Amino acid sequence: MPKENPLITSVVDSLHAVPAAEWERLARPAGLYLSHQWLAGEEQDPTATCAYALVRDRTGDLLAAAPLYLVRDEPNDSYEPGTVLPSHLRPRVIAGARRGYHNTPLTAPGLDAVRRDACLVLLRDAARHFADRNGTTHWWPYLTTPAATQLARFYPGHPLHLEDDALIPLPGADIDDYIASLPSQRRVGIRRERRAFAAAGLDVRHQALADCFEEAGVLLAGHQQDHGHDRDGIDAMTGLLKRQAAAMGSAARVVAAYDRRRMTGFCLYYHYGATTWIRAVAVDRQHPAPHLYFNLMYYLPAEDAYAHGSTALHAGMTTIEAKRRRGATVSGLYALVDR
Repeated sequence: MPKENPLITSVVDSLHAVPAAEWERLARPAGLYLSHQWLAGEEQDPTATCAYALVRDRTGDLLAAAPLYLVRDEPNDSYEPGTVLPSHLRPRVIAGARRGYHNTPLTAPGLDAVRRDACLVLLRDAARHFADRNGTTHWWPYLTTPAATQLARFYPGHPLHLEDDALIPLPGADIDDYIASLPSQRRVGIRRERRAFAAAGLDVRHQALADCFEEAGVLLAGHQQDHGHDRDGIDAMTGLLKRQAAAMGSAARVVAAYDRRRMTGFCLYYHYGATTWIRAVAVDRQHPAPHLYFNLMYYLPAEDAYAHGSTALHAGMTTIEAKRRRGATVSGLYALVDR
């Protein structure tokens, strides 16, 4: 009988050590926040030390991977273990995506269940070793439901439900097809919201984030502070968007509404795979316009998503019922913690 093809684990300090095409073969089905370009940009974040666990077969083919982050200072409360985990659990290593609230271990398409499970165990062991060397434990935050189900057998305890996640299907060829797919009452409401916004006469502009990050940073800081995030001031939010613009280049797209020269609201989003990913939305509460938020959050990005060929709009967490009313399918996001 032929010998089984062994699996070989390694850990590298930078994603630049992995060819982008090789990583993308695994990441493309998983989503934006595990893409090569996004993760390479996250390496510039000074609040954590990065590493990447890789599982290859004997021929050198990449079969599985996971980013690992030793977190020194977590500026986002939603990724702070003390905020979202039981009080006795305080891991300092994050396995998988550290941002975006959408996480899964990366495995190669087409792996059979036995081979996939072997890869997941090796990723767990690599994360465990990385954490142990740093005197801590690790966790996987915001795992999708399928990812939590696959990983749960290899961790103590049950997955912890953190939040819900919304994905809006975009059927047909344009936004009229999307609206037509909704119940009649919602169709009437959305058409009314779009008409009222159009009648306000704001200037709608599509542009790269690099061309407007300063204006957007001011609005995003106001939005964050309205929601109790006092550390997210103008300098912090402008710096964050500037780094994101530098890392993501032309992929970082903004649709913004202007009243003359003043930006009154914006939506930052990305086309990746078959999905358009909403990253950030903020509006100027001092200069309201009819249904400004709904148009920036849903309808204007959906129009561009159709133009780009996307089949879904990732609307993410919070205000889940509003997203459900706009056709979203909702699934859970979970954490697994190594104890």
